[in-house]
Amino acid sequence: MPELRGTDLLAELLERKPGQLVLMITAFGSIELAVQAVRAGACDFVTKPFKLPALLLAVERALRERRMRREIVRLRRELGDDRGALVAASPAMQKVLDVARRASRSMASVLITGESGTGKGALARWIHDRGGRGSGPFVHVNCAALPSGLVEAELFGVRRGAFTDARESRDGLFVEASGGTIFLDEIAEMPLDVQSKLLQVLESSRVRPVGGGEVATDVRVIAATNRVIDDAVHAGQFRLDLFFRLNVIRIEMPPLRERAGDIPELVNALLARVALAGSGPIGITDDAMRWLGRHDWPGNVRELANVVERAVALTDHDTIVLEDVRDLPSRAPADPTGELLASAAERHLPLAEVERGYIRRVLDACDGNVSRAARILGIDRRTLYRKLG
Repeated sequence: MPELRGTDLLAELLERKPGQLVLMITAFGSIELAVQAVRAGACDFVTKPFKLPALLLAVERALRERRMRREIVRLRRELGDDRGALVAASPAMQKVLDVARRASRSMASVLITGESGTGKGALARWIHDRGGRGSGPFVHVNCAALPSGLVEAELFGVRRGAFTDARESRDGLFVEASGGTIFLDEIAEMPLDVQSKLLQVLESSRVRPVGGGEVATDVRVIAATNRVIDDAVHAGQFRLDLFFRLNVIRIEMPPLRERAGDIPELVNALLARVALAGSGPIGITDDAMRWLGRHDWPGNVRELANVVERAVALTDHDTIVLEDVRDLPSRAPADPTGELLASAAERHLPLAEVERGYIRRVLDACDGNVSRAARILGIDRRTLYRKLG
C-alpha cells in the first residue's frame, strides 16, 4: 500500500461498513502501533512472522466477542419490551408462554404452580403486562410474609378505630390493585379463615375493610404456590371452593432441570443486565457455559442467578471463565426433612408414630403454645390433641 497506511485503510473500511471485524497484520509490530490500531477499531493485532494457530486463535477470539456483543444488543432490545425477564428457548417454556399468552387475553383467574425459584412471579407479571390491564397497577402480595393477625387488614383494608392500633383508615391491597392485577404469591399459606373471605371477594368483587362497610373493587387475580396444592386441598388445609375459583387457568412452571435449553439465554440475559449497568464482564466462555448446563439447579432460576452474580463480582476477566464458576456452590443444602424421613423408614416406624414425633417437635419449637403449633401444622387444636393421643 504505497499511498495508504494500514490505520488509514482501517478507518476507511469502518466508515463504509461500521461493525466490520478487521484483524490487523503487520511486519512492523510495536506496542504503539497496536494501541493505535485497536483505538482505530481493529478487533486484534498480529505481527509477522506468525504461526497459523496464533492467527486462528485471534480470529476465533474476534468472532466470539462479536457473538457476545450481538447477544447483548439483542437482549438490551428485548429487556426494553414487554417480555420481561422470561426466557423461553426450551419446548417446556414455549408451552408455558403459549398458555400464558392466551390467558392474558381474558380476565379469568390464573393459578401458577411450580417449585420455588422457577419464576412464577415473572410469569404473573408477564401475563399482566400483555393483557388489557397492562397499564394498571400490579400488586405483588407474599401471603406467607403477611403477619397472621393482620392478613385481613392488609388485603381488604381497615377503618380507623376498628382495633387498638388502627389510628387511621387505610385501603387494602385489593383496592390498591383496582384497575390492574393482584398477584397472591404463596397462596397456600393463607389462613383458612381469610380464605373464606377471599372467596367472597372473588365472587362479589367487593371487599369489606375491617370495621367498615363494603367497597367495590375491580381486579384481576393471579395466584401462585410452590406447594402441591391438590394435596393441601385433600388435607383440608386449603378450601376446595377457593381452589376451584382460582384454578380456572392452571399453569405449571417447569423446574430448570427440565428446561436446560434455557440456561444459555438465562445466563446471557443476566450478563446483559450487567452490561446495561456499564460494568462487569460482557460474556462467558463455552467451557463455563457447559459447566453451568451440566447441573440440576435444585434452586432453579434463582440459584442460577445467584451463581452468575457471584461469578460477575469475583472474576478478574472481561469474560466469565470456567474458573469463575467451577468452584461456586451450585447445590442447595441437604433437606433435613428428607433425612428424618429416611431415618424413620430405616427403623420401620409406623406413620402414626412419625406424625406424633413431628407434632411434638413443632410443639417444642413453639414452647408448648398449642394454638401456634396448630397454625404451623395447618390443623385445628382439637385435631392436634387427637393426633397426640
